[in-house]
Amino acid sequence: MSWRERGVVGALCLALAAPAATVAARPKAAPLEGRLRAALARPALQTAFVGFEVRRVSDGRVLAAHEAGRGFTPASTMKLLTTATALDVLGPDERLLTTLESAGTVVKGRLRGDLYLVGRGDANLSGRFADGRATAAFEELAEGLAAAGVSVVEGRLVGHEGAFAGDRRGRDWSWDDLVWWYGAEISALSFNDNCVDLQVLPGEAPGRPALVTASPVSSYYRLESSATTGAPGSEDELELRRDAGTNLVRLSGSLAAGAEKRTLNVALEDPGRWAVTVFSEVLRSRGIVVLGGLETSSAALPQGLRVLASHAGQPLREELAAVNKPSQNLHAELLLRRVGLRVKGAGTAEAGLLAVGEFLERAGVPREGSDFRDGSGLSFANLVTPRLLTALLLHMQRHPHAEAFLASLPVAGVDGTLKNRLKGTRAEGRVQAKTGAISHVNALAGRATLRSGEAVVFAVMANHQSAEYKDSVAALDAFVRALVE
Repeated sequence: MSWRERGVVGALCLALAAPAATVAARPKAAPLEGRLRAALARPALQTAFVGFEVRRVSDGRVLAAHEAGRGFTPASTMKLLTTATALDVLGPDERLLTTLESAGTVVKGRLRGDLYLVGRGDANLSGRFADGRATAAFEELAEGLAAAGVSVVEGRLVGHEGAFAGDRRGRDWSWDDLVWWYGAEISALSFNDNCVDLQVLPGEAPGRPALVTASPVSSYYRLESSATTGAPGSEDELELRRDAGTNLVRLSGSLAAGAEKRTLNVALEDPGRWAVTVFSEVLRSRGIVVLGGLETSSAALPQGLRVLASHAGQPLREELAAVNKPSQNLHAELLLRRVGLRVKGAGTAEAGLLAVGEFLERAGVPREGSDFRDGSGLSFANLVTPRLLTALLLHMQRHPHAEAFLASLPVAGVDGTLKNRLKGTRAEGRVQAKTGAISHVNALAGRATLRSGEAVVFAVMANHQSAEYKDSVAALDAFVRALVE
């Protein structure tokens, strides 16, 4: 997982890791379990709570386990529950429509009435996972509106986000996270991951201003930069601030001369208004004028609306990859609310978590020792057991949509959050797994093909580790190598 997702304080967990001396004192442990415990007996985890479980795919047999029934803070391995439930409930081919709707009539190019931009939770209402143009979907909608003969909207342009309800932020999320993309607010009308993207380059010489560009360009936010160019080889000291309740982004500090470009994805307040503002600017660039101003609404849509233009989102199977491979929190939270709306008739996190619980019950996955607070794993109050994760993974190997689920996971040494891990080892290309990392928490869960060719599912979780992130990652990677080899 990205370094930006490690900003939350870890929660208490109960499973105790064994130091090297303890591992050596357990000769009765199964050979595989002993090797796995030895791999985790590193200084980085000596003060941590650790648990794991490994099960064979062919018959579900537990091959090795340690504190597998204890509750751990799962970090982003929580996304396995959300995406599996979404796949089961919604199916791999479901696509969401974002629409332009109006009850008004078009007379000589003038739309006599309000125009509604209706969001339904499309997580990829941006160009981020397509051609890179953030406004691509809005340009498509603007073209559709022009094709419907509209050049002037006499009424309001209303961004409608009423498909979802409840708090725009996840339960127990840290204030420190809310300025960054991984803590972005949640709305049924979400655009460009509800962020503005800053590109920062050093200036021509030390002491000169750093070069800062923002995308997409919009009047919705203000950017102030006092960032300068530091001496060659100096530390990166960029600091970014956006005060709560504002969209004033302040960049300060320095970036060393000759340093590579830095990208900072800054979350903005009120994503529905962010979306409708940028869409109005796209309309203006196409010569379409809105006379009645901009608003957002979560109220029920008026009667008699008809669709003037629409944009179809990606099939769900592609959305899952956009959640699990880069570990995208906003997308996971949008999926959770979609599931809640489908199963419980309410687009809330609470309804979504009820639907997750019902799916686990249908699948025969044990929930003892677990407690769910969000769909992404950013909450430090989530609790999940290694046993739950392996049972879920085993169920998904036999699920009708198993292929789509497995394809959404990062591949060791190849892509996603595992792209730079386990390269050059026997695990490269043999492990498909979801990472999880927040402060003092590291986890990994997925499927591995052993050296023998046998397939297993596994989950390994470490809480309260106080070592540097790279050292705890190395310990979990050692576990995976010991398992595969």
